[in-house]
Amino acid sequence: MISQRAQDGTLDSFDRKIIDAVSQDGRITMTELATRVGLSKTPCHARLKRLEAEGYILGYRALLDPIKLGLEHVAFVEVKLSDTRAAALAAFNAAVQALPEIEECHMIAGNFDYLLKVRTTGITDYRAFLGEELSALPHVAQTSTYVAMEAVKGNAVLD
Repeated sequence: MISQRAQDGTLDSFDRKIIDAVSQDGRITMTELATRVGLSKTPCHARLKRLEAEGYILGYRALLDPIKLGLEHVAFVEVKLSDTRAAALAAFNAAVQALPEIEECHMIAGNFDYLLKVRTTGITDYRAFLGEELSALPHVAQTSTYVAMEAVKGNAVLD
């Protein structure tokens, strides 16, 4: 889905079709992409490269099945920091990057400072992660955990 801001004339209908197509299938061939978009291969390829160069398309990656990889436990964690000055936020942000269990980290405007999505093998693994890793991050004062029971919608390919 492309925002209205991106539709304000900066991107034309061909650009939007290209973005939609590659967001659904990053391994689409140039021939198939050009056919779907309604352009020949050369201009389609040029547009794709421009969209990449301009930062509309950040990259391509494989979508992995976390369940098959043994990472079925998902917890959302509210984090309150003891210090929210710029240096403390930067230290926390940098430390979060080093922990692969943290799938997502969002700074929040509200009663807590960050909302994390954490994925582990199970509750025992999560408890160890919380006690040994997450609670030891810079300036963490308090955490509250919410365990997900089922993913209804997410980033996984649902065919």
